Amino acid sequence: MMIRSLMRFFFQGLLILLPVVLTIYLVYLIFTALNETVFSAIGSLLAHYSPALEPGLTATLLGTAVTLIVITATGVAGSLYLGRYMMGYVDRFLERIPLVKLLYNALKDLFHAFLGDTKSFDKPVLVYLTEDKRIKAMGFMTRESMESFGLQDQVAVYLPQSYNFAGNLIIVPKSQVESLDVAASQVTAFVVSGGVSTERNNGN
Repeated sequence: MMIRSLMRFFFQGLLILLPVVLTIYLVYLIFTALNETVFSAIGSLLAHYSPALEPGLTATLLGTAVTLIVITATGVAGSLYLGRYMMGYVDRFLERIPLVKLLYNALKDLFHAFLGDTKSFDKPVLVYLTEDKRIKAMGFMTRESMESFGLQDQVAVYLPQSYNFAGNLIIVPKSQVESLDVAASQVTAFVVSGGVSTERNNGN
């Protein structure tokens, strides 16, 4: 009896700790990657041109501060006419390089989809996978017209994968897609969790 109770408390502890620990760990990995690639690099550069600044934690923290200031300043500049003109010039330059063009455009579109003013993953839908409409999948409509590809009455739907950060893009007729009147974050959590996510938006 005692062993059974201890096992129950053990798994209850896992349920409480794992989401917290994994979230902190992922944030740590992201910060570590930034620290090793951007913050430390800028800190080392500052230490190189400022002999009085010793390499180490102080230089890294200063590099972090400079990076955040540069990112914010870039955002401010991007909202001004001159900044938009300069970014347009950078875009045109990068799009002239074959391999770089492919990578740059893909990354730019991806970040705009998640962080831009007009997000692409904000239209949750149901996709009917069979003619009798008995089997469905949840996803996000990312393009309401495929005419630029020569496809009439077709739409593009992104289907996230459960327990994964990947997904699949499918092209289906408009008639097989039904809009969902729920928050995009709720659909994402539901799909990624394999359908076990609770409806926190409703207070459950």
